[in-house]
Amino acid sequence: MTVHVITGTDTGVGKTIVTAAIAAAMRARSRSVAVVKPAQTGVGPADSGDVDEVRRLAGPLDVLEGVRLPDPLAPDRAAAVAGVALPSLSEQRDLVLGAAEWHDVVLVEGAGGIAVRLGETFTLLDIAGEIQAAGADVRWVVVVGAQLGTLNHSTLTVHAIQHRGFVVDGLVIGCWPTEPGPAERFNRLDLESYTGVPVIGSVPCGAGGRDPQEFRTLAPSWLPSF
Repeated sequence: MTVHVITGTDTGVGKTIVTAAIAAAMRARSRSVAVVKPAQTGVGPADSGDVDEVRRLAGPLDVLEGVRLPDPLAPDRAAAVAGVALPSLSEQRDLVLGAAEWHDVVLVEGAGGIAVRLGETFTLLDIAGEIQAAGADVRWVVVVGAQLGTLNHSTLTVHAIQHRGFVVDGLVIGCWPTEPGPAERFNRLDLESYTGVPVIGSVPCGAGGRDPQEFRTLAPSWLPSF
């Protein structure tokens, strides 16, 4: 079983749209895909969340959430404010492994950056460790920005993942501008030398606002590695 863990250098960097693009690219190659979001904050019970946006853009696929919390805060703080307990590490692991039993690949989209707690004491790194210990092939994708500051943020995120012994397949720029300036163009060139992993794709800014069918048609060209 293969599990792709998708994290980002920060909140708002484009993880959800990149997750949708990866799912669409894989579905275009006739692969069965499930998407898991361990924690979603800032949405109510009837609101459309990240997994709903992924399904809207990528097409029919199975999506699961570990927990949904109303306040737009880090999951541990949002749970404390709401007075609810977050799923345990084993529950989050089993959510992913259960999806993996019925699909070719599972995409796990994190919340915020790599150090954000998805439980009282654990992060996405710990969930991935449990999944890998259960026998899954765990691969990481880091969604990054193109603007000033991305070299530092991207390097720190990649090194934190590698420090735990994981493989980072590459970086995806979550919002590539129509008319990139010098900072964006040079950052794209320099990201690999800073982080040691390749830039394996980029999603145009505003891609989430495209017609879903157009999004699905174009996604493989944005992410040729998938």
